[in-house]
Amino acid sequence: METHNDDVDWDSWPVADYLAENYREVHPSDAAVIAHHSAFYRRFPPDGVDRSVEFGAGPNLYPLILAAAASRRIDAVEAGAGNVAYLERQILCGPEASWLPFHALCRELNPGLPATLAGSLARVDVIHGDVRDLPPGGYGLASMHFVAEGATEDRAEFADFCRAFVRCVAPGGYLVAAFMENMPTYRIGPASRWPGCPVNPEVVSEVFAPLTRELTVTRIDADPTLPDYGDSGMVLLTGTTVA
Repeated sequence: METHNDDVDWDSWPVADYLAENYREVHPSDAAVIAHHSAFYRRFPPDGVDRSVEFGAGPNLYPLILAAAASRRIDAVEAGAGNVAYLERQILCGPEASWLPFHALCRELNPGLPATLAGSLARVDVIHGDVRDLPPGGYGLASMHFVAEGATEDRAEFADFCRAFVRCVAPGGYLVAAFMENMPTYRIGPASRWPGCPVNPEVVSEVFAPLTRELTVTRIDADPTLPDYGDSGMVLLTGTTVA
């Protein structure tokens, strides 16, 4: 029986284990995603986007750092209470030092980024909520990282999340995203089990092609320096919503 998003207690997401396994250093896959996304964000002048959204932010700071190069305000929308608390601590109390190399790489690739990590995060508002409830057309740009394929085991619900991601952007607005490729249901830490919906570039393109123009979908190989969750790499996307 497939697990759906509403079957999961997202408040119990193991924030500390997830960060320890994935984000205490800049892995090669992080560097590849940051390079891909930085090329996308360099299209925009500093502060060129009035308001953007990180769609299902989790505790990952580098997508927020990247968006700060272009966005005056960034809404980090997240359902899990633990992730929300972590994000709020990073902004209000100061970010952990492990994120400094991420900021340095982002700024090296896009000098329009604020000079300090704290300055980048000062643009972020954390919103505790369900991304599916975002009003249509509220943002000029939306970013999503490892959300739609990690929220459900159901391919149809994966597509619904992707459509909600596109829908929250104004017509002619911008999209940037990363997906785990062929991600199965997986574990973080010693015991916790989380849903995964295996997708690949063809599946991602099929979902987004009718909703976008200027769509680009590429991939990177699996990163042997990361835990083996069963994935085969990452799928990266940019596009523009249909006007």
